[in-house]
Order: sequence, then C-alpha cells, then structure tokens
Amino acid sequence: MKYLNKYIIIACSFLTIGIGMASCTDYLDKAPESDISPTDAFKDFKNFQGFTEELYNCIPDFAKGYWSNSFNWGEDEIMNQGIDYHMCYKIDQGDFWGWQSSHDGWQSGFMDRNNFNPGGDRFAHSLVPGCWYGIRKANMGIENLAMMKGTQEEKDLIAGQLYFFRGWFHFELMQYFGGLPYINEVLPSDEKLTLPRLSYQACADSAAKDFRKAADLLPVNWDETTVGRNTLGKNQLRVTKIAALSYLGKDLLWAGSPLMNKVSTGSTDYNKDNCKRAAEAFSEALALVESGTTQFGLLPFSQYSENFYTIDENGKMPGETKDNSITEAIFRGPSYGWNDSNWGQSKQYGGEDINDAGVTSLPTANYVNYYGMANGLPLNDPESGFDKEHPFKGRDPRFYHDIIFDGCKVVKTSLDTLNEKWRYANLQTDGLFRDIIRGSRTGYLLYKFIDVTCNKFDKGYDYSHHFHLHLPWMRLSDVYLMYAEAAAEATGDPNARVGACSLSAVQAVNKVRERAGVADVAPKYANNLDGFMEELRRERAVELAYEGKRFNDLRRWLLLDKEPYNIKTSQEFKRITFDKDHPENDQVAGFSEKLILKRNFTEKHYWLPLKISDTSLYPDFKQNPGW
Repeated sequence: MKYLNKYIIIACSFLTIGIGMASCTDYLDKAPESDISPTDAFKDFKNFQGFTEELYNCIPDFAKGYWSNSFNWGEDEIMNQGIDYHMCYKIDQGDFWGWQSSHDGWQSGFMDRNNFNPGGDRFAHSLVPGCWYGIRKANMGIENLAMMKGTQEEKDLIAGQLYFFRGWFHFELMQYFGGLPYINEVLPSDEKLTLPRLSYQACADSAAKDFRKAADLLPVNWDETTVGRNTLGKNQLRVTKIAALSYLGKDLLWAGSPLMNKVSTGSTDYNKDNCKRAAEAFSEALALVESGTTQFGLLPFSQYSENFYTIDENGKMPGETKDNSITEAIFRGPSYGWNDSNWGQSKQYGGEDINDAGVTSLPTANYVNYYGMANGLPLNDPESGFDKEHPFKGRDPRFYHDIIFDGCKVVKTSLDTLNEKWRYANLQTDGLFRDIIRGSRTGYLLYKFIDVTCNKFDKGYDYSHHFHLHLPWMRLSDVYLMYAEAAAEATGDPNARVGACSLSAVQAVNKVRERAGVADVAPKYANNLDGFMEELRRERAVELAYEGKRFNDLRRWLLLDKEPYNIKTSQEFKRITFDKDHPENDQVAGFSEKLILKRNFTEKHYWLPLKISDTSLYPDFKQNPGW
C-alpha cells in the first residue's frame, strides 16, 4: 500500500513494444491532481497510447532482472552451496521475508527493489512496487477514457489494455499475498488510506470482471487492426484477447484451487463453480486457437528452445517459430536488449568451471524424477520400463532437452589436453562436475534456458552469437494444461469437455504431450479423476519446469509442506559404461537418491508476509497469519 503514496507522481514514457525499448518521450510530468491539464495526455490515440504503454514497462523481467536471479522456489531447484543471498535459498530456510528489498541486500529478487522506476533500466523493475504503481496508472487512464477523441477501435484498444493491466497487477499481488483491497479508482493522495483487505474470492471476482472487459475489447492480433498496421510486425508484445481470456481463466482457477477455496469457504477441495468458469474462459481462448485463425500455436518440438532463447539469430525475440509464423508466448514483458542475457542467466547453469559464473541453479534429483518415460508412464509405474541400471534411457524427450545428465557432451570446440576433461559432463558420484560449490551438488545440470555452446570454451554467449534469453509470463501449453485441470475438476470427469473448445481435459494434456513426442495419458490414469490429476500435476511439472510456476502450484494445491514436495535430493551412482555418442545408453550402478535438505514449512508459509510498513498504515490492513 505504501507504493500508492510513494509513486503518486506519474511520469509516462512511450514504450516501443515491437523492439522492447523505451523512448524518452514524456506524456505527463506530474499527476493529474496537479496543474498539468489531462487534455494533452488523453486527447487522442497517440498520446493516450503513450500514457498506456508505460504499463508494459511495469512488468519485470523475472529471469534476468539482476546479474543472476532466482525465480524457482518449489522443490525443483537448489543453488550451489555458498549462495545464500538468492530467494531460492531463503525460501528453503523458511525465510519468506526475503522477497522484500529491506531483507535483500543484494537486490537480487524480482519482486522488490529499492529503486523502482518504470523507465528502461531492468534493474529498477520489480513486481510489487510495479503493481501498485500500475494499478494507480490504469485507474487514471480508465477515469479519463471519455476525454479521448478517436475511432471506436482506438477507444476499445486503449480501454482493453487498461482493464487488462488493472486485473493483472491485482492478480499478481493476490496470488502471493491473498485477498487485498481491490482498487478501482484513483485514490486521493492527501487522504488517509482506510481500505480493508477483501476475501480472496472477492478480489478474484473483481479481477475477473476486468479481464472479461479486456477480452471483449482487445483484438486477437494487433497486426490485423487499423491502428496496428502502423506498427506492423512490431506488435508481438501487446496484450490480446487471448491473453485476457487466459488470465481470466487463470484468475478463476486460482480462486477455485484448494488453498484459495480454503481461505474463502473453509473447504480444501476445489471450488467447482470457479473451475467451471475458468474452464469456459480457457475454452473460449483455445477454441480460437484450435480453429487456426490466430497467430498462436504450439511450437514444433524441433524449435522448442525458441520458446526460451534464440542464438545465432541476430538477437531475435524468443517465443516464436524461426519464421515468425507461430507464437506460443501469450504474455511477455519487454526485453531491454538481447545482450542483457549475457550478463545474467546465460552463465548461471553450467557450473563455475565451464561457465565462469559464481552462481549455479541446479535441478534437484527429486524433481528430475517427474520426467517420466517416452511411453507416457511415470518412473514409479511398474509398467514404465524404467531401469535403474540404465536410468537415462527411454525418457521423455523433454528430459533430454532440459537436463544435462552424466556423460552428456557439453563442449563442442577443440580443447587442449589440460581442458579435454571438461568435454563430457562427469556427474557421477565424486565426478569432476560434482563439486558442490563450483559444479553440481545434485548430479544434474539445467540447460533448458541455454544453448549447450554457452560456455567459456565454445563462447556461445559472446556478442557475436546474439544469445537472447527471454521467458514469457504465460505460454500456450500452460493454457492447455490449466484448461485440463479446470475442466476435470469442474465436471469430475477427465474425459469431459467444457465450453466451446472441442478438447476434453485428457485430450488437452495429450495435445501438449504429442508436441513433445510423449505417449498419451494411459487409460488407467485417464479414466478416473484422482489418477488423472496426478498425471496432470506431473505434466505441469515437466512441461513448465523451471519457468517459475512450481512454487505457486504447490501452494494453491496445498502441497507445499507435504512430503515428498518439501524435500530436495541428489542423484548418486557410479558409471559402468560410457557411450560418448549416446550417453542415454550408459549403464550405472548404485542408482539412488540422497537427501540434501528438508524444508520445514508450516501453515503460515502458504502466504508471503506483507511489509510491516504497509500493515502499519492503518488497522484494517492486516498482516498475513503467522507473520
């Protein structure tokens, strides 16, 4: 709440969305409450769009907003030993205060930084202050919509963006902190704040109304609007009807999930009504996608990496096919230049010895276990064919895309005799790559977000290769899986469909699996709700692995403090055979897991603590329980 006071002065700059860079054109120097006439800011589409587009600049880059970053707080990831300043470590210790800048001397988190500014500096962008700032700005725009002169299309585009962002900023705050005041007007800067915290359901209903308005006003494709032709080919990051419908569904599915339903109604089951509403919203979006009339689609698996990064493509924005014919990215913030990737995440995965970085984000062995077999079965299914003597054979193709395991080739270029030892990842117990400070403490390395050439020998992250990492906040495969979850829980039948989409819940999951080359959900899991939900949760774990989704999924499912979701393990084994060309065929002995840590969470850890300075503003703005 303090941000509503702190950021009362609104300075707006035009954000050129097509290239993700901010210009220095100011549309307002002061708040409308002061002596600036709003006529210039809101008089026509060009000026009003300049005012509106600063909202995009309030979206932080959660993956590379700092020199190194931490955005996976579930049981999925652990930092190399000695890195105790990232949020991942703090979460492991139960220190949820760590999201706040006052508890983060390094300013390495994406949620809060001391120097928030909606300008072009990625280090000055963070989620929580950006949300409060953005909510106020969206309300200012909404209150001045009537002042704009222009075509109906122009008015709809402005209004649609404003309503979308008001809903999105509130939703992002709600999912971490629970019910908050839903601010739908410009609060006077000189009046005392008195707004009480609302129930989660009340907030979700208000956000749903904003997302619904946005969906009814926004186009599927800006390139096909009269306005969008002026920036043809540079509209990829603008919010669309598909984004609004997808977030409408997500907002309602979250409201219907066990955690949020518990705080709203006392029940730890799903709220079927909210799930039905969510499924209908997702279904409306997917029906448009499935018809082939949109620019959205699942990227072919041969181009799966394009969702996350591009390399040797002149800094091309990730999220689209190589020929730009299909995009999977539904909602992204701006990127402040491809080279920012080289001063952060590009060196955070391979270990210090080959990547020249002091911070390594490591996939936990317990999480890698979610990557089942290519036949679609989980590892623990007796019919899966998983063999502990050949543990890397026959796995889900996404395992080979995302994870570096023992024996994988990690350096392509020629090496001298001294450095040849680094060519193949020696990740067996006590292997060369198993240094807990400089290498892997888990037996695996994460390569989902970097090309294998991103190392100090191949130099894939050098300037000449134009390596560009940029992760979306939401992509299409997530929507298929959320629809599947909502439809199954709404109807109690995994084989039922909801709304305009022709896919059943099971078929939606299979759609995502088919793209990856994984067999369908087996009938023994597809024909009952409990079995299907286990596979749905596992599918989300694999498809959306390490994209910052797992922590909030575990929270809303009420699994954060439950075993085995509260442990982190390493993989221990000895290599018996070594096939340089096909390491997946290697034989090992003693394949087992070792506990690294257990997270001792309690009920209070399901919500992050609010800032003490905010909860001290007035009695009705109360702290979350236990904090």
